Amino acid sequence: MSLSSGFRGIILCIAPFVFAIQIAYAQLHILVQQIPVNTPVNASIYIAGNFNNWNPSDTATILNKSGTEYFKTLSITSNPIQFKFTRGSWQTVEGNQNGSFLPNRVHSWSPGDTLKLSILSWEDLGSSTSTAAANVSILHPSFFMPPLNRSRRIWLYLPPDYHATADSFPVLYMHDGQNLFDQSTSFAGEWQVYETLNLLHSTLGRSLIVVGIDNGGVDRINEYSPWVHPQYGGGQGDLYLDFISGYLKPYIDSTFRTFKNRLHTGMMGSSMGGLITLYGGVRDQHVYSRLGIFSPSYWFSSQVWSYPASIGAQHPMRIYQLAGGLEGNGSVAQNIAQMKQTLINSGFNESSILNKVVPSGQHNEAFWRQEFGEAVLWLFYDHFFMSFNEASNNAHLEVYPNPMKDSTMLKVRKGGRYTVEVSDLTGRLYYFKEQYVERGEIFLDVTGLPSGVYLLTVNSNDAKEIKKIIVQR
Repeated sequence: MSLSSGFRGIILCIAPFVFAIQIAYAQLHILVQQIPVNTPVNASIYIAGNFNNWNPSDTATILNKSGTEYFKTLSITSNPIQFKFTRGSWQTVEGNQNGSFLPNRVHSWSPGDTLKLSILSWEDLGSSTSTAAANVSILHPSFFMPPLNRSRRIWLYLPPDYHATADSFPVLYMHDGQNLFDQSTSFAGEWQVYETLNLLHSTLGRSLIVVGIDNGGVDRINEYSPWVHPQYGGGQGDLYLDFISGYLKPYIDSTFRTFKNRLHTGMMGSSMGGLITLYGGVRDQHVYSRLGIFSPSYWFSSQVWSYPASIGAQHPMRIYQLAGGLEGNGSVAQNIAQMKQTLINSGFNESSILNKVVPSGQHNEAFWRQEFGEAVLWLFYDHFFMSFNEASNNAHLEVYPNPMKDSTMLKVRKGGRYTVEVSDLTGRLYYFKEQYVERGEIFLDVTGLPSGVYLLTVNSNDAKEIKKIIVQR
């Protein structure tokens, strides 16, 4: 065998190994040209994929920043490559244009290729198109929670006239803050809390402060139940409530003009947030007096039924429970009925517990958004309507009883022809009556009206008066 043929043989033998080495170290360039505008400042962006065991916090894949762009060169063999961008965990994974689930990115590539990409959103922050109003703000992007040794974003809604008056306001603490005010941060639509409260302010001249506490993503279930479910977790509810009652509320009361006592402090939440609201309200009756419990997950633990009796009614409470008829094949409606009786048996006043079941209601934000206004008005009725029975010296109209159940009497102080109208807070007309009366009373039948708050307008020959009335069943 010649020397040249020997070398050729050696080369042919080595060539497959050289090719394998080239494949093992083939490079793919990742260039991210745009990230969501709500990306936290100084956030690190990682790549998790089928080349690194889908590790969302792999420090070897952190993107480098150059101006407004991010880049990384990967030495990989996987082809096609599957991957996603994260900010260090699966709770902070990228999302689609609406802030919702985005399937894995899949690309077939050749060595040396550059993938030019954009990140549309982050699932935990939602779409970057904000719908929040000027009087909604981020109180703190990372408020420390000492009992849990973690941090959380806190939202703040201030009444439209907060900075124009010296008034103090009641405070409502709400869970799942991502879903309350801003479409861009919600997972399945927002509650439109600020839209509702701003409308009530424009109609009634009153509002309140709302503090929204983001859920903890992977820690949400743990924080929203004091009891442990064998499959889903839980057990950190007391620590979560210790944070709200012992740290967040004192901060809010010392920073803003609030009515600090329990009579002006409430809590509200839905689903697991409804469960922790019930538990927290019963546990901390010295802190809260108004509970808004939407579609509660009472199924989570059987201990929810014995807990109220173990504590008992220590202070007067107003408790609003909501369920949709389509939730859990009617089981949620059955559960709030059972809880109402449980609370009554535990010493709570039956007349201060309102259960509402909406036959078409489903377990989602659209349902809770629809019912938020009525619930907050019922819970804080004395704040919104503290002067609804006060008549001026020149007034000719009195309404009694108010709140009312089926009917009420309108007392007029002079005779004449009157028209009586009842509309909701958006101006929709529900009732119209015209009659001539002597000085005396006008009978008003509200049997067909659902529970809620309405505007009563009475026109006479020479006067027009508007009263706020409550239908409460």
